[in-house]
Parts: sequence; C-alpha cells; structure tokens
Amino acid sequence: MANAPQAVLARIRFAALALASVVACAATAETPVERGAYLVNSILACGNCHSPRTPEGQPVAGRELSGGVFIRTPAFEAAASNITPDRETGIGSWSDADLRRALIEGVRPGHGRLANVPLAPVMPAGFFKAFLPRDLDAVVAYLRSVKPVRNASPAPVYKLASRHDTYPDADAGFTEAQMQDPVRRGAYLVTIGHCMECHSPREKGVTDYGRLGRGGREFGPALVQGFSSSWKGSVARNITSHPLAGLGAWSDAQIKRAIAKGISRDGRVLEPPMAFGYYDRMSERDLDAIVAYLRTVPPLE
Repeated sequence: MANAPQAVLARIRFAALALASVVACAATAETPVERGAYLVNSILACGNCHSPRTPEGQPVAGRELSGGVFIRTPAFEAAASNITPDRETGIGSWSDADLRRALIEGVRPGHGRLANVPLAPVMPAGFFKAFLPRDLDAVVAYLRSVKPVRNASPAPVYKLASRHDTYPDADAGFTEAQMQDPVRRGAYLVTIGHCMECHSPREKGVTDYGRLGRGGREFGPALVQGFSSSWKGSVARNITSHPLAGLGAWSDAQIKRAIAKGISRDGRVLEPPMAFGYYDRMSERDLDAIVAYLRTVPPLE
C-alpha cells in the first residue's frame, strides 16, 4: 500500500492530468459558429437550394446563401430566399427568435415583408423541429456570421392551402445522450438532413412516411429550376435495407461513396437534387452513423 505522501502525490498527478485533458478538449471544442458552419455546409446542405448557380451548375463564388433555386408546384411557386444577414433583402433584420421560429415552425417574422406568412412547404421545418437546442443555436450563430449579400428574391405565390410535413422522428425528438449511439445519431442526421423528404413516396401533395425510404419521387426542370441548364431531372432511389430494390446488398463504403461523392454502386454518376458536394464535407463519424441508421430502415420493394 502506498504511504500517505505517495497517495497525495498520486492524486495530484491524476488531477493535473485531468485538468490537462479538460484544457485540451476546450482548446479543440467547436464554437457555436464553427458547429453551425459544419451543419449548414454539410448535412443541412442549405446552399443546395439557397445559393445561386452558374449555367454549368456551380455555386456563384461570393454569393453563397443569397437565394437560389425556383420551385413550381400546383400548390405554390417560390424561390429559395436570401438567408445572408443583408438587412433589406436577407435576414439581417430578423432576431434570433425570428430565425429559430422560421427554422422549426416554418413561419416568417411578425414584421417586415410578408409578416407571419408561412414559408413555402419545401422548407423542411417539420424535420428541423428535431434540432438539438445547441445545434439550432449554432445554425443561427453561423447565419449571423456570413457575409451579407444584397439579392432580392420574388415573393412566393400560394395557389392552394399548403402545410409543412410532419416527420415521426422529429416529432419524437432526440437527446444529447442518444448522439453516442451510432444508429440514433444517424437517425438524427437523416432527420435534420431531411433525406426522407425526397426518398419517401409523395402522392397528392402528401409524403407517405409509412413507406419510409421507398423512393420513387421524381424531380425535373418543370419542378425545380436553378441546378444547371443541362439538368434533365432524376428519381429518388429506394434507400431502405431491401437487398434488391434498396441498399441491403451495398457495402458501407459504397453507401458512403454514393452519399458523399455521388457515385452509385455500379459506377453511375448520380444527379441533383442530391447535395453530394455538401455531404462530402461530413465527418467519417457522421457518415458511418448515417449508414448504421440506413441499415435499420425496414426493407420495401
């Protein structure tokens, strides 16, 4: 048994090591702006809709998040808004509370143009409802930090009553503790990334989450304008665990390559609106978590 002085020295050394570990972690921890930058520019892929592109489909340098694609449906017509801090044409006059409300409730602020008018249903507020509080605050902090760009977008036109989809996992919510479980972390990322909004079938304006991940939803220039002048459209594929129709026979590496690089299992180059250029910025840990979750999605033909 160690004598008393040795025991005291051992406790001092342990405390010193613990303190050093805390300091090291603090030095490498993300700030809210850094976390927001990671989310906005990777899994959320906000610029996929909210940034303008050249005719070749490349983002216009220096005008990121200043407004982008135009969407036309039987229910509404709307352009992706300017979400830079420009006070006249962007979100510069919005409070933090206004931004949070827009993100998770899909409603504009109670002041300025279109006060209290809902955002177009394409805005995935029903999915963003799942945000962990720290991530919601981080996204707001990052949007405050980007360069303001003056760019007025046209006002939306609503032709029919519309609503934002609700999503079961978002309604159930997530906890910080669950982020240590790869499957639940993947479910969280897939939720805030609103992946199933495109990869679940949609009929008569309603997405069927009872057939989660089955795919089949069609996209084309008649619906979405602004990806590139040569884009002919695409169909969201089945991403359930089905061994033939879905991803069941794909390796983890093949799934991650499809998500981050836009290359299918058979080597085909995949098409927008899948936001490969943004997903390529995700960490390996997050990509692995998404794969772990997709393995659990019930198989559907």
